[in-house]
Amino acid sequence: MRCSVIALPVLAAATSVVARAPTPGEDGKYTISSSGIKAQFIPYGATLTNLFVKDKGGEDVDVVLGYDDVAYYPKDPGHPVYNSIPGRYVNRIGKGTYTIDNTTYTTQLNDGTNTLHSGTNNWSYRVWNVTAATDDSITFAITDASNSSQGMLGLVEGEVTYSVKGSTWSIKMEATSPDVKTPLMLTQHTYFNLDAYKNPDTVKIWNHTLHMPYSKRYLAADDGALPTGEIGTAAPNSINDFASKANLFLGHAQNDPRFAGNCGGGGACEGYNGYFLIDDAPKDAVVVSLASAYSGITADLRTDQPGVVIYSCNWMDGSADLKSTQGTADNRKVVRSSCVAIEAQDYVDGINHPEWGRVDKQISGPGQTYSWESSWTFGSF
Repeated sequence: MRCSVIALPVLAAATSVVARAPTPGEDGKYTISSSGIKAQFIPYGATLTNLFVKDKGGEDVDVVLGYDDVAYYPKDPGHPVYNSIPGRYVNRIGKGTYTIDNTTYTTQLNDGTNTLHSGTNNWSYRVWNVTAATDDSITFAITDASNSSQGMLGLVEGEVTYSVKGSTWSIKMEATSPDVKTPLMLTQHTYFNLDAYKNPDTVKIWNHTLHMPYSKRYLAADDGALPTGEIGTAAPNSINDFASKANLFLGHAQNDPRFAGNCGGGGACEGYNGYFLIDDAPKDAVVVSLASAYSGITADLRTDQPGVVIYSCNWMDGSADLKSTQGTADNRKVVRSSCVAIEAQDYVDGINHPEWGRVDKQISGPGQTYSWESSWTFGSF
């Protein structure tokens, strides 16, 4: 996949004109902190670059993927969307088309026969503006001109505020399309390895446990990870079961012959790259719990979204370097199935599936404000 390259001088220029915003560190990162968290960000993609939380020994561990050199984010040809905000419509649009008021629009095909995250000029490729910042919060804003991503018509104004308090990292987003109806669906595309690649026994994510108590159902998908329209229900201990008990490993179904192709790719995608529905969760309930016995770190998600995408990093090919805060002398690369992206959002390609009743949630227009809210609370055991 080709990507647009934004040179570092542009990045520096965008961050230097903001009145009263704190100066980023020498590494180009903005830092916010609380008693239990230190989080660092850059304006490119409104990206979280580092997230330090406490392990079971009280030591700081950087639990998200990224790069030491902020200049490499726009240069990486793979553009894995590390911990940034893609948009204006995240995940896949089937066959690169959608319809509003009987008019069909065509979007860029950048994921086989589908559109992913609105194409290769989506919001994760853009330099956002820093509009507010304190010691424990920072706000980024973006102005997305009409058709700057192919087929995404109408001006959209968006913003995201990241804040930390105690051991909780909170994310709030809003966006408006003041002139016309347009697709709007966002997420924070967060990649985790709670061991920071320091476990001497394995760098794979399969030793982490995942519990999603309200997510028995999932969207069945085709070989290209595009939902078919069918909604499946995971039987206890089946590949897609993370609801029946709290101690299921991410790799609990590795011995099932279907695990190797569970996320498509011609049978080459092992593990997960799909959408799980959140059904009947009480307000403010923990809907996803990720944990690792090695570090002792737990991560609990609360969200107002109706589901989450779980992607177990199948397509990482071992070419990307780890940050200096991660890994060991013998382990310096991001390899296949060594991380998990957890993305709270609305139904994937819901814009093309009226039978799900999500179209009105995914089309926004004049007089409407799109909003999204989630938080991660970290602990140890």
